[in-house]
Amino acid sequence: MEKIEVLKRCPMFRDLDEEQLKFIAGMATSEVYEVGESLGKQGRSQKKAFIIEDGLVGIYLELGPMMHRQIQAASNFDLVCWSAILPPHRMFSTVRAIETTKVLSFNGQELAQLCQANPPIGCKMHRSVAQTIANRLNSAYTQLMGVTAED
Repeated sequence: MEKIEVLKRCPMFRDLDEEQLKFIAGMATSEVYEVGESLGKQGRSQKKAFIIEDGLVGIYLELGPMMHRQIQAASNFDLVCWSAILPPHRMFSTVRAIETTKVLSFNGQELAQLCQANPPIGCKMHRSVAQTIANRLNSAYTQLMGVTAED
């Protein structure tokens, strides 16, 4: 799939016009992560943000040196490792490929600079990042409370 098509399907970039999408597509590189490979590690500085083009990643909380829990998953067109875009650029969870996963990779600092230099793009992107965070927090809260769709 072409980069622009992936961006159009990602909530973070969905509201941008064709010219803006072309510019951002030029900032993206394609990468592939094999099963078990980490895209980001909890507590560490994060330099790259990713849009999943095809695949599945797990989002894990590291509870100790030998213990982790999968709290969520992300798949096609989802944004992961958004910490690369926002200060303090530290990961709050570990993101690891559950299956071979193709991503569009972005330098987080470059995206942050684009948002500052171009407020209309920055506003739309930050709104989408905020919505992603809110959705993940809501899912985590629901999971924590043991609430399911059957309740």
